[in-house]
Amino acid sequence: MTEDNNNPLMDIRAIMDYLPHRYPFLLIDRVLSCEPYHSLVALKNITYNEPCFTGHFPQRPIFPGVLIIEALAQATGILAFRSGEREADREMLFYLVGIDKARFKHPVEPGDQLRLEVKMQRFRSGIGRFEGEARVADKIVASAELMCAKRGADI
Repeated sequence: MTEDNNNPLMDIRAIMDYLPHRYPFLLIDRVLSCEPYHSLVALKNITYNEPCFTGHFPQRPIFPGVLIIEALAQATGILAFRSGEREADREMLFYLVGIDKARFKHPVEPGDQLRLEVKMQRFRSGIGRFEGEARVADKIVASAELMCAKRGADI
């Protein structure tokens, strides 16, 4: 699927069908491309009115690394759903169950646009392992290996 910022594969309404998160914790604004069982590219626009900036840090607002990792995790959840036999399903969720090799290379500030790139390494028995990179322009700002697990929403 080709990338087109003016015609995203998934807009915010479609993303909300797949993810249970809502403001202020929905951290994906659009999905540009998705190749099931392989990769997904999404965007997160960083604006000064993000709630985290009131305390992180008032003198120099920096988007917290943990929220960058969460945005990557949300991207893996969408890729996992899109790779399965099911469409978005309120009875099924993908939970973040592991983070390895997380690295933070550059600060992310208001006005930046995070490009979230996740690649599926494997998916078996409802557990997926993914590689994720977050970029601003062409610069990698964070990376991690992530695991998510499929579970019923009632647990």
